[in-house]
Amino acid sequence: MSRVLAIDYGVRRTGIAVTDPLQLIANGLTTVETRQLLDFLKDYVAREPVELFLVGKPMQTNGRESENLANVRKFVEKLQQALPHIPVEWWDERYTSVLAHQTMLYGGVKKMARRNKALVDEISATIILQGWMERRKP
Repeated sequence: MSRVLAIDYGVRRTGIAVTDPLQLIANGLTTVETRQLLDFLKDYVAREPVELFLVGKPMQTNGRESENLANVRKFVEKLQQALPHIPVEWWDERYTSVLAHQTMLYGGVKKMARRNKALVDEISATIILQGWMERRKP
């Protein structure tokens, strides 16, 4: 099997999470500066087999699209042009940042480390991926 790679796209930074090859475990991979994201993904795919990009879809709590969704859509278009052999699936990312902060708090991460926005983005991507994996369970 191949990996599934989750993307929590942000204007400055983007959190990345990935499954193991058997798609049993979701792991935070890294946080990448968004301007370098496409190059990072091309390089990663050249080294590791990826069968799906799972992209967080930013929505408001009332179900309307967030203003960042336009940026994410532009990125997804570029991604599909650059790597057309890998499909893209959207995943509602509402509350992932809140869940990431709670995860850090419950996990005993110190207050200064919880301010690390890159870590929050990586954990958010992992939460997106974990949610997708749980939905697929029979």
